[in-house]
Amino acid sequence: MKLITFTVPCYNSAAYMDRCVETLLPAGEEAEIILVDDGSKDDTGKIADAYAEKYPNIVKVIHQENGGHGEGVNQGIRNASGMYFKVVDSDDWLDAEALQKVMQTLRGFAAMEQPVDLLMCNYVYEHVVDNTHHTVSYKSILPQDRVFSWDEIGRFPPSQNILMHTVIYRTQILRDSGLELPKHTFYVDNVFVYQPLPLCQRLYYMDIDLYRYFIGRDDNKNDVTLIVLRHFMYSLLFQTSCGATFLSSRFCKVTDSR
Repeated sequence: MKLITFTVPCYNSAAYMDRCVETLLPAGEEAEIILVDDGSKDDTGKIADAYAEKYPNIVKVIHQENGGHGEGVNQGIRNASGMYFKVVDSDDWLDAEALQKVMQTLRGFAAMEQPVDLLMCNYVYEHVVDNTHHTVSYKSILPQDRVFSWDEIGRFPPSQNILMHTVIYRTQILRDSGLELPKHTFYVDNVFVYQPLPLCQRLYYMDIDLYRYFIGRDDNKNDVTLIVLRHFMYSLLFQTSCGATFLSSRFCKVTDSR
């Protein structure tokens, strides 16, 4: 079994996916990188196949008809051989130093009789247009560098909600939750994050800036309007039957002023 599976959903990503993949490769053969070519019309598939040929013990490629970001993640979960699982979008990347710290921590988890269910790290908005950065950190909410439970933490304000960029789930938790993201649907990352949460008993937080969240392409998904819509999805999620009581006890609603 691999230590971690990185799944990279790719759609017409030829112009920028190299940077993403190159930041994952230093994890070495303890890691598995699954590149999901989501029916791309450019050279994404060829680039992915070239990586698989060059790194056959690390990179796996799945070619599928276009199903959207969610189906790309689904394919990763179905085919993952890693004990832990992380999604990295093809236009984003991981910090090299932080990745090595994460790998060392995961090795410790793998040796535990009761492994950690969820590892959380900070993420950084990388605004390319004006060359600014904004880090979302959880050090004011979560204990650091030790195993803890939900009973030991406070509530997450809207500005520090957990996103897909935050989490590294134990793969079996994702499968046990019955997670199946909808095809051709925006904002499925919220479902990915929150549906498995009630199953997590053993948590761990590292105050490191692992995930770099790229903002700057003309077709990029992250502007103010879309972020507002993302928070609206959070509010809808609180009203669903999937862990509604659990979630509302841990995360402040969008209208909460605290």
